[in-house]
Amino acid sequence: MAGCTLAGVLIEDVEGEVTEVIGMTEVLLAVGTRKGLFIGRRRGGSWEFDESPYFKAQAVYSVALDTRGKSPRLLAGGDSAHWGPSVFHSDDLGRTWTEPAQPVVKFPPDTGASLERVWQLHPAAAEPDVVYAGTEPAALYRSEDRGESFELVRPLWEHPTRSKWVPGGGGEGLHTVLTDARDPRAVTVAVSTAGVFRTLDGGASWEPSNRGVSAVFLPDPDPEFGQCVHKVARDAADPDRLYLQNHWGVYRSDDAGTHWTDIGEGLPSTFGFAMVTHPHRGDTAYVFPINADSDRVPAGRRCRVYRTGDAGRSWEPLSAGLPQGDHYGTVLRDAMCSDDADPAGVYFGNRNGEVYASANDGDTWEQLAAHLPDVLCVRAAVVG
Repeated sequence: MAGCTLAGVLIEDVEGEVTEVIGMTEVLLAVGTRKGLFIGRRRGGSWEFDESPYFKAQAVYSVALDTRGKSPRLLAGGDSAHWGPSVFHSDDLGRTWTEPAQPVVKFPPDTGASLERVWQLHPAAAEPDVVYAGTEPAALYRSEDRGESFELVRPLWEHPTRSKWVPGGGGEGLHTVLTDARDPRAVTVAVSTAGVFRTLDGGASWEPSNRGVSAVFLPDPDPEFGQCVHKVARDAADPDRLYLQNHWGVYRSDDAGTHWTDIGEGLPSTFGFAMVTHPHRGDTAYVFPINADSDRVPAGRRCRVYRTGDAGRSWEPLSAGLPQGDHYGTVLRDAMCSDDADPAGVYFGNRNGEVYASANDGDTWEQLAAHLPDVLCVRAAVVG
């Protein structure tokens, strides 16, 4: 029998001789928790986590893995109960970290605001050195030096509707930033609880983009803004197709957010936080349904990811390898992600401190970690 090879695996022939060794893909997984950042690394089929967490005793609400340059850069938004929030960066895959001498994200004195935390760090799709940060209070910041300094995007901060924005249960956070590889001037953000806003002119002006998204908790369930959007993700094949997980409701837009259509039929609950799209396959997205806003545990008390492969027309539960009994681990909005491998890795962590991974688009899962602090965010990418 002739020997054969697969990426990252040693394959033996019938006599047990290794016939060929080829390079293995390295995937890095960053897990932000209530008490530090944990980093896992996979080469081939096995995972290893660094010995101890980084940023001990800090809540890590946001992580970005920026693979656009010659070498990857990791960014982390930490929040120290003593020193306050900060943004750190690493250029050696997380082994050492740098904190700038001065705070890189701060509110100008004339705003009368102070930074509570950094909810989102997003490398721009069309501008190699640009990174966006979303904060609480809800604001957008832009960096042109890969996250070493940031400037407030004032037109959104000074938007005429801002005085009517109301904090959600987790605070008034700008938690989603989407950029468009076709046009650096097009940016979409989501705020809890103000909804989706878009700019087409590089941030000079912003318009609400919530038509069709319901706000069931308001007297008028169809306002121009004020929806409690939990997460938005972009389709891999059609950049104008977006998916949205709302505070009650799962939606799709086929025109970059101008209009939204309900696609929640077939899910056990339309309440949830996370929304993730497949990195390569169009029409494919993942959610983790939660029982209700008043009962924030997995829908039906079952640990299940739901996947659509037809843009939300149908949904299938994915549970192979996940706990099968009663389960109470809630998955937060940034505690679920995909990497850019092929087949895709899909990951999630929960408030029980468990982390699960799939290396085959979500078909089967394995548990990578348990008994961690409360998982707040996860990010993964191929780094070598």
